[in-house]
This record gives sequence, structure tokens and C-alpha cells, in this order.
Amino acid sequence: MRVLFLSIVIILSHLSIFAQDDENPVIWEHEAVQLADTEYELVITGKIHEGWHVYSQYTAEGGSLPSLFQFKDAEDKYELIGKTEESKTIKEYSDIFEVEETFFKDEAIFKQKIKLLDTTVNQISVNLFYQVCKEVCIPADVDFVFSLDGSAVVTENAAIDEKSSALGAKLRLDLKNKELLTQGQENINSDSNLWVIFALGFLGGLIALLTPCVFPMIPLTVSFFTKHSQKRSKGIINALLYGFFIVLIYFLLSLPFHLFDSVDSQILNTIATNIWLNIFFFLVFVFFAFSFFGYYELTLPSSWANKMDAASSKIGGAIGIFFMAVTLAIVSFSCTGPILGGLLGGTTLAEGDVAVNLTAGMTGFGVALAFPFALFALFPAWLNSLPKSGGWMTTVKVVLGFLEIGLALKFLSNADLVGHWGILKREIFLGIWILLGLLLTLYLFGIFRFPHDGPKQKLSIGRKVTGLVSALFTIYLVLGLSNVSNLKLLSGFPPPAFYSVYEQESDCPLGIDCFKDFDDGLAYAKENNKPILLDFTGWACVNCRKMEENVWSEAEVYDVLNNDYVLISLYVDDRKMLPEEEQFNFKYDSGRVKRIENIAQKWGTFQDVNFNAVSQPFYVLLSPDLEVLNTSIQNTDSDSYLNWLNEGLRNFKELNR
Repeated sequence: MRVLFLSIVIILSHLSIFAQDDENPVIWEHEAVQLADTEYELVITGKIHEGWHVYSQYTAEGGSLPSLFQFKDAEDKYELIGKTEESKTIKEYSDIFEVEETFFKDEAIFKQKIKLLDTTVNQISVNLFYQVCKEVCIPADVDFVFSLDGSAVVTENAAIDEKSSALGAKLRLDLKNKELLTQGQENINSDSNLWVIFALGFLGGLIALLTPCVFPMIPLTVSFFTKHSQKRSKGIINALLYGFFIVLIYFLLSLPFHLFDSVDSQILNTIATNIWLNIFFFLVFVFFAFSFFGYYELTLPSSWANKMDAASSKIGGAIGIFFMAVTLAIVSFSCTGPILGGLLGGTTLAEGDVAVNLTAGMTGFGVALAFPFALFALFPAWLNSLPKSGGWMTTVKVVLGFLEIGLALKFLSNADLVGHWGILKREIFLGIWILLGLLLTLYLFGIFRFPHDGPKQKLSIGRKVTGLVSALFTIYLVLGLSNVSNLKLLSGFPPPAFYSVYEQESDCPLGIDCFKDFDDGLAYAKENNKPILLDFTGWACVNCRKMEENVWSEAEVYDVLNNDYVLISLYVDDRKMLPEEEQFNFKYDSGRVKRIENIAQKWGTFQDVNFNAVSQPFYVLLSPDLEVLNTSIQNTDSDSYLNWLNEGLRNFKELNR
């Protein structure tokens, strides 16, 4: 998991929802519908489990693998009429592959019309290769046999000749201590991340309290409740109720987003894929920023606040207090609106259920706003310790303005990535951020001022500290731009490292020496007596890239991988055909026979047969004698992964004693 925190802007990424029990993420059905004497429509329907998605035939090249049909005997026995049609798809931009990917959720329907050339044909065989993904990606093959006359389908098992028997035997490993593979499996609990989002929303609310739209309201409102109640206890109850209604209002503001059936296919996620909507949000956030700079004021219609205030006076009681809370939300919009916009933008840029993320963040924001009203109602004497309103609140707004521009650049970057414009490469993006950090630092130290700033005064301690933080952050960006630092704290927010003005290509992850054939890697491990890290991966595996970029790149993890293990990376989505002499028929224990013709089929079958797994990334530690050294592992954090690697090394050393 990666969480990106940019001051009050709620930016986090990769909140995952993972379910290990989805053994068959797609359930397929098929039928042949007769259209004319010699014409049929072959219909294939896949029911996709919740949270999973299957890629279209027409998803962009360079991204995840498309669905691919092979119509057997199509040239001799029948001909295809037109292209294979698809049901409704979803489009989403992939930051990893820099392409707009097309996929199905919930259901995938394919239809292909055919015309018989041989009228004696009564069944048609079709093979579908597809990739289904959630937290992991699973490439799969499935064969369909269509009965055209309603008769029972007759299947023929491929022959297992001597060649197939020999090559098939090589795919089966004689693993020792195999039961260790499934002990203590790593799992992902994404619920904890909602608390992170809540905390970041809470932080945004605390900063909103420091703005001139909200801060002066605290003593006025608390004094109103404590002085206009006959009993102090009644005043406290009213203040607490007021705070509760503030939380409720911001919670309710997030509920409309739950009405969307699918975040991916509706408005929220199009922010990450639609060029013009990205540009629109870029302009909106720049507009917000200049309001914080003081060039104009953002306000909701004053009549709204007047009506809410009048309603609270007339009605009284709990309902009247509710309208008072609504009035606060309206009159404070000029300061809270841009912050809430950052909250919406941040949760939308993150992965996962955007509506749930937004509810957590908005609730945290509301709790922070409500907190002082309840606190000072309980301890009214503390009001005397509050700092006086003044120019420091203008400084807070200006700082927020710079942060809004920084967030706006993310949306412009999305548009640039989707449009393949090549304008905001990683170095240029970071260069603009460095300029913003430098300007903010100069402003905080009083080197330059905005026209609306008050008379120049001696710099406060808070302003100096904030200026120092800004300067340090700017230096951090400079170090990242010069490749001295890897900017892990900002991972996922700037353009990806490979979207660079400098072209960088490596045959193996992070340049680590690796083998892409198990037998070659095993021979090297035996020769050098080193343990094996078996890496089941894919060229189009998003989560594999995340693990490599965020876990493997950690210095300690990298050193262990590079020095202590033999890395064997097996790509289960590589459709490159095997040489003719290496193609064979593989027979499972169930009796099913599968034709192995390409690299993906070979290593996918290898993973399935030996490790009872079909998802990626999937990691296994083995000795050269095929002793399992530790449990298998999938997505995890760098500390857990390092401990896993070190435990494997300890077990390997024990074997060599």
C-alpha cells in the first residue's frame, strides 16, 4: 500500500480490496443461436465476481493483456462474419502502463456470427485467452465447444505421446516441505487505510479551522450556547449537538457518491481518464488557489445563509441548532470549499472504492471542525487562550493556495499522460513543484508579498517553522530530480519514473540479474549453491510493477535480492510461441489435457500444477534441491517482504549445516 500525504491535501493511493476466496473469478456460459440455414451466432457470457474485471479484445496496446479468440478450423469449415462484438465496457487510464485500458465489470458478453462452409459440421470449437484482475491478475485459457444441432458435445483428448510425456514431466517439481507454502499466508487488510483517510480528512479540517472564515466563529458560537442557556449543562448539550450536526452535514455530503453503481464507470473515475475533465479540474483548482491568494472571494449565495439563519432563529431546539450548523457550512465555504475540493480530488486519484474513501475523509473533516465547539463548551475558560485573529490567517490561506496549485498539476499531468502529449514529463512536473516550493518559502520568509497582505511585521515563530519545512521539502524535491533521492514519500503522485525525458529500459526488474527460464535459473543456483526467488509475474501485471517499484527498490530489500538470491522471473502472460520442438500436450491429474504452445501457457501451468496458484505477483523461495524455504507471498509491504526474505535465508543456512 502506498499513502501520499501532501499537507492538507488528501492524497493517498492504492487502497486495495482483496479476496483470496475468489478461486473462479469468472463463470463462463456459451450457446449457439441459429440465424439462418447456414448462419449462427456464437454467444459467450462471463459472469464476473464483484471487484474483478476482464480486459476487452480492444484494450490499448502496451497495457494489460486483451482477450483473444481462436476460432478453430475457421478457414476450412466455416467463415467469420464481421468482428467479434462485445457488451458494454469501461475505460480507465493506467498510471503504470500510460495507456487507457478497456475492460468489463460484472459481465462480459462476446458475440460472433459465422457462416458454415461445410454443412455437415455440427460443432464448433473456440479458445478464449483472457486476463482477469483484482488485487492480482490471472491469465487464463478456456475452451468452448458449441453444438449447432443440439446434440451432445463430443470432445477428443489430445494424445500424450513420448515427447509430451517427457516435457510434461519437466513441468512437475518434486518439492520438499511443500506444506510450508500455505502456512501464514500474507493477506491485505485494507480497512486500516480508511482510518488513514479519516485521519488525513481530520487534518484538513483542523487546518480549515485556522482560516478567517471559521476561526472567529469558534468563540462567538461557544459563547452563544453557554450564555443563552439557563443552565450550563444545557449549553454544553447544545454545543455538543451543534458539533454532531456539523459532522452529520459533511457525512451527508458524501452520500450522493454512493448512488453510482460503479465508481469506475461513472463520473468519479473519469477524472483519471478523461482529458477534458482533467483539464477542467486543473482550472478549477487554479481558480481555488487564486481565491486563497486573495484576488477574489468564493462565496455561496448570501440568501442561502440568511434563510438558514432565519430558520434556526424561528424553529429553535435541536432542529434550529441543525440549521445553525448548515449556516456555518455555507458561510465558511470560501475557505472550506477548496479544501473539500482537494479532498474529493485526492480520494478520486486514489485506488479503491472512491465513495467509501470520500465518506471517511469527509467525516474526518467534519469531526475536526466540530471538535473545538464541543471542547470549548466543556471548558469555556480555555477560550481566553485562543490566539487573536489577524494576519496569520492570511498566511494560512496563501499556503493553502500554493498547495492547491500543486494538486492542480496532478490533474494536468493526468491529461498529459492520457493524451500522450509529452508535456509534463516527470522532470518537468517536479521542476514546477520545486518552483512552487521556492516561491512559498520566499513568501513565508517575507521576501515577497501579495497585494492583499497587511502591513509588514516581524516574522512569527510559526511562519519561520513553516518556511523551514517548505524549504526542506523543496530540497527533497531537488534531490529527487537529481536522482539522489527516490521520492518514495510522493510515490504515485508525480508522473511515473519511466515517463521521463530520459529513456530507461531494463530486461530485468531494477536491473537485477535474473533468469526467465526455470531450468536455467535452477542450474545456476545449484552451481553457486544459492537459494532461489521464484517470481511469477507478467508484462502486463500492474501489481507486479508496484511491488518492484515500491518494495524491491528499498535499499535493504534490493541488496538481498541482488546478492543473496537467484531471481527467476517467469512471465505467465507472455504469448510468444515456443519453438515447435518445445510444444506439447500436458495432462493434468484430473485427466484434462492442455496444449502448451506459448510461454504463458508453459509458466502458467507450471505455477498452477506445482503451487496451486494462478495469480500474480506470486513469490516462492526454494533451495537448489527444491526445498521450500518459506511460505509463499504476494502483495505486501517492504518490511514484511524483507523479513520474509531473511527468514528464507536463515532456513537455507540451516539446510546447509
